[in-house]
Amino acid sequence: MTEEQGTVVDLYTDGACKGNPGPGGWGALLRFGDREKELFGGEADTTNNRMELTAVIEGLRSLKRACKVRVHTDSQYVQKGISEWLANWRRRGWRTSEGKPVKNQDLWQALDELARGHEVEWHWVKGHAGHIENERADVLANRGVLKGMETA
Repeated sequence: MTEEQGTVVDLYTDGACKGNPGPGGWGALLRFGDREKELFGGEADTTNNRMELTAVIEGLRSLKRACKVRVHTDSQYVQKGISEWLANWRRRGWRTSEGKPVKNQDLWQALDELARGHEVEWHWVKGHAGHIENERADVLANRGVLKGMETA
C-alpha cells in the first residue's frame, strides 16, 4: 500500500428511486487502502435527489476521524450543488437565485457540515457506464430501495 492509499478514503455513492417520489435507496462504498466498507439504506417515500445526497452524508458520517476524502458521484445535482450552488444558497439564507427555498435544505446543510470536517475532493463519474465502483454503489442503492419498500 502506498502512503497516499493509506491516507485517502475513496467514497463512491449512488441513490435510486422507484417512482420519483416513491420508495428509494442509497448506497455508499468506502475504500481505505485495501479495506472496504459497504453501506446502504432506504426510505418508503422519497426522491432520487434526496437519496443521492443521503448516500454522501451517510458515507461521510461513517468516518471516525477527519480524513482526506475523494467523493465519486454520478449525480450532477450533488456535484454542482456542493461545488457551485451551496455557497450562494448559504449567503442568501438558503434561497435560490429566484428567491425560492432551496429544495432538500436539511440534507444540504447536513452535507455542508459533514464536508467541513474533512478535506473533500468532489468527482463526477458517468453513471451506468461501466465504472466498477459506481456500479457497486448502484447495486447497494437498489438494495436500499428494497429496504425502503419493506417500510412502505
